[in-house]
Amino acid sequence: MEEISPETAKEVLSMLLGGGDSEGINTSLALHLVGLADEINETEVADRLLRHAKAVAEDKVEEGWADFEALKRDGKNADEFLGLAMGLESEENHESLSAAIYHHASLMMLAAGDLDAASSMVSRSMRLRDEAEDIEGRVYGLAVLSAIAKQSGEFEEAVLHEEARLGLLEKMEDKEGQMEALADLAHINATTGNLNAAKDQLEKSLEIALEIDDLSGQLVSRWGLADLAEIMEDWESAMLQLSDTLHAFLNANIPAPEEVRIRIGKLTEIMNSD
Repeated sequence: MEEISPETAKEVLSMLLGGGDSEGINTSLALHLVGLADEINETEVADRLLRHAKAVAEDKVEEGWADFEALKRDGKNADEFLGLAMGLESEENHESLSAAIYHHASLMMLAAGDLDAASSMVSRSMRLRDEAEDIEGRVYGLAVLSAIAKQSGEFEEAVLHEEARLGLLEKMEDKEGQMEALADLAHINATTGNLNAAKDQLEKSLEIALEIDDLSGQLVSRWGLADLAEIMEDWESAMLQLSDTLHAFLNANIPAPEEVRIRIGKLTEIMNSD
């Protein structure tokens, strides 16, 4: 969806569906197309694809993926997701699906503020990820464990989860993931007063953001570096980071976030008053 226009997406759906004929579209493809249809607000098409995905499922696990997608779209409560996961335990090759369901349930419980339940669910998910040797899934799980630890005030534990997450991302050679993990790790260290470590991690995150030409990553890293500079009353360094952010957006012919301009204005006032 980031690479094609809504018009092109509609053409793709029309071509694949053949004017209403879903024959030849298996469960996996149908579920991927559901997301595409939802992105361009083709709700009726998405509903039809979802029904088709379940109808052509070859086993209980494929049917479970369709049921999982249906539950996510209908905004059901966590208990229904757990019921779906537990019903799959006797099925072969259910690990990836069950892990995804438990992970989703953990996010719902985290959003509801039930940290103990969220921790329990993500731990179940992580055990299944291990069985399936799903490294990418473990990365997602570690991010949730870190979020739970931060909300619980267990910042040392959060750092351990983020460091483990970063290690897996390096193993996967996932540059974007490394950029995000470094920024998250820096935020934790800044919160606990470990400013030198936070600065080092933000600089590494910025280096990756520049390498992969990721504007949002540059914004996050430079904003954080400006925060650290202001804490140390190094107004010039803070201004340099914010100005570089502004120029990066201008060079890309994209309007810079208004917050950047507002912050530059306030920082200018501080520097002039000093």
